[in-house]
Amino acid sequence: MNSLLDFLSQGFYSIFPFIILLGFLIFVHELGHFLVAKWCGVRVEVFSLGFGKKILQKKVGATTYCISLIPLGGYVKMFGDEIGAEISPSEKKFSFTHKNVWQRIAVVIAGPLMNFFFAIFIFTVISMAGEESRAPKAGDITVDSLAHQNGFRSGDVILNIDGKAVATWDEFQDYLNQFHDKNLPIEVNREGSAIREIIHSTSTLKPNNNPLSADNFISEIEGLSYNSKAAVLGIIQNSLADKNGLKIGDRITKVNDREIFYFRELEASILALQNQTIEITVERYNGKNSSLVKVPFQLGTISSLASLGIESSDLYLSKVLEKSPAAEAGLQVNDRILKVNSVVPAKWEDILDTVKSYDGNGSLKITVLRNLEEKVFEITPKLTSQVTQQGIEEKRFTIGISPWVINALPATVKISYSNPIKALSRGYKRTIDMTVITVVSFLRLIQNKISPKNIGGVLSIGQAASETFRMSFLHFLQLMAILSVNLFILNLLPIPVLDGGHLLFYSIEALRGAPL
Repeated sequence: MNSLLDFLSQGFYSIFPFIILLGFLIFVHELGHFLVAKWCGVRVEVFSLGFGKKILQKKVGATTYCISLIPLGGYVKMFGDEIGAEISPSEKKFSFTHKNVWQRIAVVIAGPLMNFFFAIFIFTVISMAGEESRAPKAGDITVDSLAHQNGFRSGDVILNIDGKAVATWDEFQDYLNQFHDKNLPIEVNREGSAIREIIHSTSTLKPNNNPLSADNFISEIEGLSYNSKAAVLGIIQNSLADKNGLKIGDRITKVNDREIFYFRELEASILALQNQTIEITVERYNGKNSSLVKVPFQLGTISSLASLGIESSDLYLSKVLEKSPAAEAGLQVNDRILKVNSVVPAKWEDILDTVKSYDGNGSLKITVLRNLEEKVFEITPKLTSQVTQQGIEEKRFTIGISPWVINALPATVKISYSNPIKALSRGYKRTIDMTVITVVSFLRLIQNKISPKNIGGVLSIGQAASETFRMSFLHFLQLMAILSVNLFILNLLPIPVLDGGHLLFYSIEALRGAPL
């Protein structure tokens, strides 16, 4: 019985959100065609959600409203839209084909425009309900960065820049973009305290690595970002942490009842509990899935995480790909990399940069620590095609390894607009931004700056619908708004089967004064 309930529950969360998502988007699109067709005096014969055999149908006036078997689209069948149809003179006033070209353009473009307006409506609703945005909070700042030298510290909350209050990270970034190369006063609140400081810093332009942005350059203060590493552990063998049951790759989520989000929080949290028995809750990955494990820990007098045998997981291997150069050479999961050729890495990027700079000659000498013993491996990198986090496909040398590094989710802030006018303005801006992103993504695909591997189909939409529905209704609505914008753009493409194809022919007809 329980297995049946689990099956039904899985089916509900997998199929129901997908049907609701597509159903609403199709209905809105076809409703646009339907309403403008009726307004122009066209007789609508069928309004269908779905294709194929009709499952449910009801005729009201001249129109049959129905739900059809295949829920991957929909259509509005208008009287007189068949090529070569014989129509009596008395019926021509109801025929789509016999309407003037501007009326036909209005009917066709109404569908995509309804998707555009629907996206504005959804984003407006989200804005009024409360929208999660990245908080203006600094992530991990390394001591050798310009941001640290200027006075920024990890976890700083940015309050204002040049006297202008900022509520989100995006607002802060927008202001930097406007005033690059200008020394600006930035007021911050130190993490975990009431201390406020004003830091003077200058941002500089750099190439924008976001391929979905229309801006080729973006302004930054080197070393200042919202990225923070999660509390994933590197464990030294035979250390106190190892003997107490902590393992390489464990992600600490709690120390006693205190939640831990970032690795940088660990040391202060644990040092404050010296000479006590504490309970550490970790998320442990077992190769297929993860589970929460509670580890009792007897602390003595300690001076640092290192004295417990805990360090950053950057240099520990979480994955060695099968049949890769690293696997064939003998590297294993949980090996700690000590050296690559003569480079002693301090972070994963040091390893990555050394491998990427391989010139194709000879091999790399990689030294690892395994079971307290140093081992040296000769590895020849292989030129492979990789899709970056930005969705760009690039060819570079790799050896087939990944580290135990996980970025924590950035801090968020909930922004809501109780004023309907401001909410509508925000909804319109979000829709325009998403439209630009969609158009730019098409251009980047044509320019081969985004890999076609990033394109998803029906299965991807179904998976996204299921995942966002499980997260929250607002996340589900946001996905619906994004897809509505995509439908708006896609249907305007000049492809014969789409609305854009019809618009192309009608536009030519309007220009030349006669149909093709």
